[in-house]
Amino acid sequence: MHRVIRLALHVCVAVGLCACSAGSTPGSDARASEAQHSSAALAERCKALIGERSSLPDPSTRLLGATWHAEGSTLATPMGPVKLPAHCELTAIMRERTGERGQTYAIRFRLRLPENWNGRFFFQGGGGTNGDIGSAVGTISFGGPSALDQGYAVVSQDSGHDNSLNNDPELGGPVSFGFDPQARADYGGASLKPVADAAKALIETFYGQQPRRSYFVGCSKGGQEGMMLAQRYPDVFDGIVASAPGFSLPRAAVAEAWDTQAFASLIERRAGQQIPEVTQLPATFSDQQFARVRNAVLEACDADDGIRDGITGAWQSCTWERVRPKLMAQVCSDAPDCLSAKQVEVIGRVYGGPKDSKGNALYTGWAFDGGIGTEGWRAWKIGPAGGGFPGINVAMGAPALAAIFTTPPTPIKADFSAAFRYALEFDFDRDAPKIYATDELFRRSAWEDIGARSPDLSAFRARGGKIIVPHGVSDPVFSILDTVAWFDEVDRLNEGRAADFVRVFPVPGMTHCAGGPATDQYDAFAALVAWVEEGTPPDRIVATAGPNSPWPGRTRPLCPYPKIARYDGKGDPEDAASFRCEQ
Repeated sequence: MHRVIRLALHVCVAVGLCACSAGSTPGSDARASEAQHSSAALAERCKALIGERSSLPDPSTRLLGATWHAEGSTLATPMGPVKLPAHCELTAIMRERTGERGQTYAIRFRLRLPENWNGRFFFQGGGGTNGDIGSAVGTISFGGPSALDQGYAVVSQDSGHDNSLNNDPELGGPVSFGFDPQARADYGGASLKPVADAAKALIETFYGQQPRRSYFVGCSKGGQEGMMLAQRYPDVFDGIVASAPGFSLPRAAVAEAWDTQAFASLIERRAGQQIPEVTQLPATFSDQQFARVRNAVLEACDADDGIRDGITGAWQSCTWERVRPKLMAQVCSDAPDCLSAKQVEVIGRVYGGPKDSKGNALYTGWAFDGGIGTEGWRAWKIGPAGGGFPGINVAMGAPALAAIFTTPPTPIKADFSAAFRYALEFDFDRDAPKIYATDELFRRSAWEDIGARSPDLSAFRARGGKIIVPHGVSDPVFSILDTVAWFDEVDRLNEGRAADFVRVFPVPGMTHCAGGPATDQYDAFAALVAWVEEGTPPDRIVATAGPNSPWPGRTRPLCPYPKIARYDGKGDPEDAASFRCEQ
């Protein structure tokens, strides 16, 4: 859709130019000349920035590149080529140093300054273990224009390490920066404010004024970054979209090891096999078996929101006590997709969340929802049914837990088998407390550096800041239950008035950041801007099911927690207008 929109715009421009060649209207040539002069002037101003240092708040900052891109230049992305507006692209580096084990570290960032600036600043959040400078385009909604297209100055950063430089295969590969205390702190959030300050200074130098408003948008690790900014640097941003926030990253990594051990318990070991092979993990559930699990959840809870439509809108009431009997009804032995009693037990273990031997919770449990076992869900938990990949919980989660989220970090080789072994041997009594541990080298724990779950947002609220938190109910890596528990804590601290400045929008069926049987296409950023600049709080956000969902084009309201979307009993069930947000 995005490419179609962009193509349509460029067709319109081409038609306009043809019309002008046939016969221009009075003043059109002058306006064209003025525009060319403006672009030329900005292009020269862009190139002149390469030697700029005096205006930068951190004297270690150096500009590595200053390039002017004409309208229609193309950027290659995983989603295909994207056409860009006319803008100045800056790349920069700051705080270069030699860290532990002799590796070179620095914070790198990219800033794009559009010709038609709207007076606002947009910080694009990171993802995963970061280490990539990012596109600085600011994708904010499915099929819609990017933040750069809308006139925002956009910055992205690598959070203080480079995946190509700080990559030791004996220390987990791209997670090896976790062996350096400062790199871990920068990843956790220490890099955010220096980059934001540098970007704002360059914006002022280029345009002659500071941005009127500043926004941060991120999902997953980017959501953690948004929460970190609101809690520790409350004066930097006016509004934040913190989707699927990884604000409990170290605890969630412990949960990933718990899940891996639970699913691995289903592997039938061959004679003499001490540790199962990582290639066996995806086969612990077939897609057909997960379909039975999903159907059992829907049978138990789908109708609670007033309609059976494949969406568990009333997900808060969908408990293990209600789901388990439906799962046990799927236990059989006369069909290849039958569930076993052991598989039902494993689902219960996973959804109950990790615990130590005394039964103490190490992270929250998970919400039962119609997205369980779908492609995006199983990609995290155990990997695709076809095999060849053991799941992100193993491929990224285990190395990150070993190197980044525990103290002291544990060296493991950068291969799936080593990561799998580490996860299987993780001891929840001995090893889980290491996320809170310190030592002579790491004076701050991983939780102190990376955890961003504080309910105290008093400073951010006092300056008028606003936060929107969309979160998939079937997110397989960060539990919606942790997010709403955090909101409840914020609400208690604010005497029941948390919704005055922060709102959580659960997305039933959605997995991590997007995907799943869900209406996962929505524009939370537009809702945030309206809240910040017009004082209009978002009472609902209309979302659409994408082309890969079971119901392309279906719309639903996303409702602020604790409200849910309830069917009115008479309207078109495919239309959001037929649903009310209510408790």
